[in-house]
Amino acid sequence: MAKISTEYSHPSRAHHLAVRTTDRDLDRIENGLSRTHLPCEETPSELQEGIAMETRGLAESKRSSFTSQGRQLSRLIISLRAWAARHLRHEDQRPDSFLERFRGAELKEVSGREGRAQSNTGSQGPPDRGRSDWPLARSNTNACNNSEKDDKAKKEKEKKEEKKENPKKEEKKKDAIVVDPSNNMYYHWLTVIAVPIFYNWCLLVCRACFDELQSGYLMLWLVLDYSADFLYGFDVLVRARTGFLEQGLMVTDANWLWKHYTKTLHFKLDMLSLVPTDLAYFKLGMNYPELRFNRLLKLTRLFEFFDRTETRTNYPNMFRIGNLVLYILIIIHWNACIYFAISKFIGFGTDSWVYPNISNPEYGRLSRKYIYSLYWSTLTLTTIGETPPPVKDEEYLFVVLDFLVGVLIFATIVGNVGSMILHMNSSRTEFQAKSDSIKYMQFRKVTKDLETRVIRWFDYLWANKKTVDEKEALKSLPDKLRAEIAISVHLDTLKKVHIFQDCEVGLLVELVLKLRPAVFSPGDYICKKGDIGRELYIIKEGKLAVVAEDGITQFMVLSDGSYFGEISILNIKGSKSGNRRTANIRSIGYSDLFCLSKDDLMEALTEYPEAKKALEEKGRQILMKDKLIDEELAKAGADPQDIEEKVEHLESSLDTLQTRFARLLAEYSATQMTVKQRLSQLESQVKIGLPPGDAPQTEAKQQ
Repeated sequence: MAKISTEYSHPSRAHHLAVRTTDRDLDRIENGLSRTHLPCEETPSELQEGIAMETRGLAESKRSSFTSQGRQLSRLIISLRAWAARHLRHEDQRPDSFLERFRGAELKEVSGREGRAQSNTGSQGPPDRGRSDWPLARSNTNACNNSEKDDKAKKEKEKKEEKKENPKKEEKKKDAIVVDPSNNMYYHWLTVIAVPIFYNWCLLVCRACFDELQSGYLMLWLVLDYSADFLYGFDVLVRARTGFLEQGLMVTDANWLWKHYTKTLHFKLDMLSLVPTDLAYFKLGMNYPELRFNRLLKLTRLFEFFDRTETRTNYPNMFRIGNLVLYILIIIHWNACIYFAISKFIGFGTDSWVYPNISNPEYGRLSRKYIYSLYWSTLTLTTIGETPPPVKDEEYLFVVLDFLVGVLIFATIVGNVGSMILHMNSSRTEFQAKSDSIKYMQFRKVTKDLETRVIRWFDYLWANKKTVDEKEALKSLPDKLRAEIAISVHLDTLKKVHIFQDCEVGLLVELVLKLRPAVFSPGDYICKKGDIGRELYIIKEGKLAVVAEDGITQFMVLSDGSYFGEISILNIKGSKSGNRRTANIRSIGYSDLFCLSKDDLMEALTEYPEAKKALEEKGRQILMKDKLIDEELAKAGADPQDIEEKVEHLESSLDTLQTRFARLLAEYSATQMTVKQRLSQLESQVKIGLPPGDAPQTEAKQQ
């Protein structure tokens, strides 16, 4: 019995050992599957193998207890859940559609780095993973790595093949053409597209009303019409690639530009103007050019051309007047064609108002038909001549409409022309008023010679177009543009001064903004010997003479680009002449100079102390070269005048601070008094028992 019981109990023990080993193996499988965070995904075959192993283990453990089956089933569910979670996590990591619009090199590099970092972290697992004792987990990991490498190799091969097959497509994507509306190319295209629009507006109505014009030059009209249609179609492509500003940035995405263009009214008008209505030629015949009247809907493009031309031209007033005259001529032209069409509908020569009978050779010519109609239209719209009175009702209606159009449109046009002509002469009128105001010199008994010099100076300013105040003209511009204009005009002139040649660019920019123009007439002294020097002068145009005390003897002639007075504005310590001028300089003719004051220079140098030292050193070297510096004074201590100036500046600053502090203290005391009064009123209301809302009434009663 003992033997039997021993033999019977042995298989059960072996069975329990087998169940324990399978449980241990399953734990290792689950650990291997859960720890391997690889960038690749498990294939269905690998999943089936894992499930088969689990079911195989379950089949072997059927003889075990019910608790062991539940444990294995729960582990299987946990492993499937982990696999599904990893699968969903990989699917969720998709590129952002918003970022795909802006395909830049930096974004691609960042995304590539992130992808490589994720692949590296996925391939590098914990150190225990490589040392796993379970061979199946290692085989799954190796298979996943191999499949990942194969997928990468396939993708790289496909990319290389696509690049070889489609190099032109990639170049087109990179070099997408976007038209900048501020460029000259866009303006040139507006000039081109304005020609067919103007052609249609002028000749379509004329061809529709005058049959001889349409039938006599049919081939010419067909060529011009379909050439205009081709330009219309190409203009749609140009508009679809015309960039626009959004938040100050030029939009260059082709899809975005197309969506923006399709939402505008211009797109609808362009599509309507391209509808092939002239296909009705096959049914009605070729003598119906009015079928192409939908081409007139592209008028907005012509207005855009006029607006841009007006901003670009140097004579905007003349262009506006010419534009208005063109509108008048087009209105008269259309009215003449409509008059001839109405005469043809009623019957030529049926009464005195319509066009005469064309059976008369004198009125049968095409040129006479158009000129007669144009003459009648001009007289009617301008209401300056007598025309034959209408006879029929429709004739009366047409004449009434013509009179209304003539009164309204031409009154507006004439008023605009008058304001434009007045604006053209506004600068001359303003300048003339200034010169007339100088005539008070006659009442002050000014000498005739001085009066003549003043009048000549005004004439010089007007003749050389120097009456415009630069500061007033540039006042509307932002500071950045104003600085760029000043730099482009004056920077080269300032660099000619020797002491400013090696200065910082920032200092030069500040000094350029502080330059002031000055004009001197013949015989004027710019400076005299012994005067206190407060300005540096740079000659822009003209000639100056260094003269003796008599004002006649000339020692030297200064021309364009010369400068003087640079030493006096530096206030160099130890200078024998101090801040005094050392020569007499007189203008020979009319001279244009730039002036830089000492105060402006010192204000700019406060932010550039190193530049100030360098300028003073350059000035000191110039004085030493000319032996105009006292070395003992130069080596002495600080200049007492500078100390006095600093003390005065500190005193003025203290006075200003005291004034501000007193003002703030007065405001504080007044506010404190108001708050105290308000609190006392609230306390009295609380004691009486009034609600807070009755405060205004009590205050009014107290007052």
